[in-house]
Amino acid sequence: MLTPFDDYPVHQTSLPVAHVGNGHPDHFDRFWFNGYSEDMFFALAMGVYPNRGIIDAAFSVVHEDVQRSVFASGRVPLDRTRTRIGPISVEIVEPLRITRIRVDAPEHGLVADLTATARTAAFEEPRQTLYDGAYPLMDNTRATQMVSWTGEITAGGQSVPVTTSGGQPVVGSKDRSWGLRGLGDRIRMAPRPMKPQTFFLWAPLNFADECLHFMSMEDELGRPRQRTAAVLPVIAEGGPVFGPDTGTRWLGESHHDVRWAPGLRRSEGATLHLGDAGAVELEPIRTFRMKGVGYQHPVWGHGKWHDELVVGGEVHKSAELDTLSFDCIHVQQVMRASWGERRGLGVMEQLIIGPYAPGGFRELFDGAPARPAS
Repeated sequence: MLTPFDDYPVHQTSLPVAHVGNGHPDHFDRFWFNGYSEDMFFALAMGVYPNRGIIDAAFSVVHEDVQRSVFASGRVPLDRTRTRIGPISVEIVEPLRITRIRVDAPEHGLVADLTATARTAAFEEPRQTLYDGAYPLMDNTRATQMVSWTGEITAGGQSVPVTTSGGQPVVGSKDRSWGLRGLGDRIRMAPRPMKPQTFFLWAPLNFADECLHFMSMEDELGRPRQRTAAVLPVIAEGGPVFGPDTGTRWLGESHHDVRWAPGLRRSEGATLHLGDAGAVELEPIRTFRMKGVGYQHPVWGHGKWHDELVVGGEVHKSAELDTLSFDCIHVQQVMRASWGERRGLGVMEQLIIGPYAPGGFRELFDGAPARPAS
């Protein structure tokens, strides 16, 4: 089946662009954005699942200890350049440099018109793969950029500043990922022997002149399945956003020391040890539950068919989400970051399911044990 993309020289196989990979129903192609300051956090996720015929999106804001979200889901258009579903749209103004997102859902208390401009070049993380026997649980690629934001947000009828208290633009990150990942209504198949276990930590950190990227996926003993760390220079206006001359510097041996909040599966702070780049201290300011943009959401989980077009919303007090339920343990924490003399702001995403010995987790969803008194 031909679509407008077939007029561009972008084909990866002998098939038209509309035919993805080998037809696996768990293929996804996703936009992710976040933005944050000392006072607020927002995020947008939009996913296309061409082998399921679905597109979905969500936008969420945390402000004054309230997390407010709007969700939309429907049939994917044949023209993949139409990255819009219901009240949420993503427009690629200039690839890898400028992106505009818009949300028009006043009935759910959210309206936004925001533009993300690249602060760094795009960084390609190592391909992430995980198999249970012969079954692919994950096989995807992620590209991450640090960005600055301009525009407007209204949440709950209140204007949310998209500048810092000093008048500087809010910073954040843009994440493009695609490949295979478990989603939607599960395929009916024989029970698989692998017990549920996930450890994922992802920390893009914004500083004035250079930015940092750290990612670690680990098994139940804390042994890395994939781990990467890099320094990303802040680019000048018009600087390269891809290619061999971006100045990205991969770091060598790296590891983390997370201080887990007793009774929960999130941090009270962390230290990232980044080889010859030294150590970074992270202090949490606020926590965003990823269910706000569909991750592990019991209703609005990614890749689920609802109808031709369905839009919904929800509002939670942040404190009400401090639980060990499956839909609340996947988080991003806004972090104050100290890197030598540098001071910056970033996020640390955490998802821990099942046992993880370095954190003292033994069961599927138990909380971190209390630390011994000093």
